[in-house]
Amino acid sequence: MARTKSGSRSSFGQIIISHKGKKIPTSVGSKEYEGLFGGEKSTILFNYDNGKIPNGYAHRPELMSNLFLGSANLWWIICERNAIFDVFEQLNPGDYIKIPKSL
Repeated sequence: MARTKSGSRSSFGQIIISHKGKKIPTSVGSKEYEGLFGGEKSTILFNYDNGKIPNGYAHRPELMSNLFLGSANLWWIICERNAIFDVFEQLNPGDYIKIPKSL
């Protein structure tokens, strides 16, 4: 599997979807992504802690990822594991989220 940026979401393959009338590349649904995170055959299992979104981190998954996971490049894992599809409507201060204990 070709990697672009270590840990970046695009390194897990991409497909093109349509969202609000625009074509958007995403790894969700790609063969590589589903092999890692999809269903019973997933090769990565997570244990979670519950975290609370701090003030100043609203709608900023990259800041939360840097704070909780040690890398801003892992923002997509925060979104994926919490079913976040629109960071501007979700990820509000005080909301509780699942944070993977280990990657």
